[in-house]
Amino acid sequence: MAPSAWVTRWGELAPARGRVLDVACGHGRHARWFAARGHAVDALDRNAEALASLSGVINITPLHADIEGGPWPYAPRVYAGVVVTNYLHRALFTHLLDAVAPGGVLIYETFALGNERYGRPSNPDFLLQPGELLEVVRGRLAVRAYEDVLLAAPSPARVQRICALHATDSACAGLTANPPRGSSGTIRG
Repeated sequence: MAPSAWVTRWGELAPARGRVLDVACGHGRHARWFAARGHAVDALDRNAEALASLSGVINITPLHADIEGGPWPYAPRVYAGVVVTNYLHRALFTHLLDAVAPGGVLIYETFALGNERYGRPSNPDFLLQPGELLEVVRGRLAVRAYEDVLLAAPSPARVQRICALHATDSACAGLTANPPRGSSGTIRG
């Protein structure tokens, strides 16, 4: 499977050669993309079979862990990039934000309320509420881009996605750390 267009669009904001964390990485499509660009990548998933496909891949360190039932394995480590796609466990939001290093980037994309009309997930516990990602980063990271959209391909899905930078980075000058509530569409600095 090809990497997400959202991740490849904003992945270049991760400082060159900085370490990246790919959370709930599955078979590692994003870990592989970052590793191919010279980043060392920590690839985390609870599916040992999926992680096995990353064994021996240069620049990727796979870690099998249950981050919903166990402790966060990376504290107090920080990363040039933290990537999460198609995964939601709200209890991890603080860990994810804490893992973004000064000058680093959070790239998050997952299903949102309204996706139940198109397929799985349909349980509201696994769907972001309107503006939820904006609220998660409010006051912590500077929003570079945000979308709450209906995707047509590869199959219809309602998603929310955000690209947010650690606010102390000079690259964040002019970006808002507190975008308007309920914003939709893309916010750019």
